[in-house]
Amino acid sequence: MLAIRLRRAGSKKRPFFRVVVADSRAARDSSFVEILGHYNPRMKPAVVEVNRDRIDHWLKLGAQPSDSVRTLIARHLTPKRAAPSASPAEPSSSQ
Repeated sequence: MLAIRLRRAGSKKRPFFRVVVADSRAARDSSFVEILGHYNPRMKPAVVEVNRDRIDHWLKLGAQPSDSVRTLIARHLTPKRAAPSASPAEPSSSQ
């Protein structure tokens, strides 16, 4: 089974993650099928850059996102809903 998950990169104490498609049985930093983007948690605010089209492609093929990737997608890639605007009150005609 394929999984969309984070692959750690960067130096000691300075993590940087790549969002990859990999076999779920493979080790975290071993081989992968495709790099979909990257995530840098050390930046303020955190930087998340992924190819949304490729994520959708792999999800359609049955790849399962890890909990971390699912949270990243929900937080950073889902469009924010606009607050409902208050419609101006219609003036009532007094008779």
